[in-house]
Amino acid sequence: MDLVPITPEYYEFVRLLRTHPETQSGFIVSATITSEDQSAYMEKHSLNYYVCLLYGSPVGYIGVVDGDIRFCTEPDFQGMGIGTFMLLKIKDKYPEAYGQIKKENKSSQHVFDKCGVKYKVI
Repeated sequence: MDLVPITPEYYEFVRLLRTHPETQSGFIVSATITSEDQSAYMEKHSLNYYVCLLYGSPVGYIGVVDGDIRFCTEPDFQGMGIGTFMLLKIKDKYPEAYGQIKKENKSSQHVFDKCGVKYKVI
C-alpha cells in the first residue's frame, strides 16, 4: 500500500466514495456533492489530502482540515487494514489531528483507538 498526495485525477474518486450509499452513514453530515463542488473543495484543501493506493488502484482517502481527520475506505476493502494504514501515516504527519466520530460508528472508533489517535464522539 502507498499513501500519496491527492492529485486532480483522484478528486472524482473521493467524491464518489464520500457519497457512496454504503459509506454515507459513517459521516457526521450527509451531503450531495457535485463534481464542481468537489473540485472547488479539493483546490482549497488538496495539500492536506492523500489517496491510498493498493497495487496502483485507489482504495481510500484521508485528509486533515482544520485539525480534523476525514477518511474513508472503499466498501469492498473495509476490514483489511487500509483505514489503520492511512490513520497511522497521517498521525505521523499531523500528530495533533483528531477525529469526530458518530457514536454509532464503532468501526471508526476502533480504528482510532487502535492507532492511538484522539477523537470526539458526536
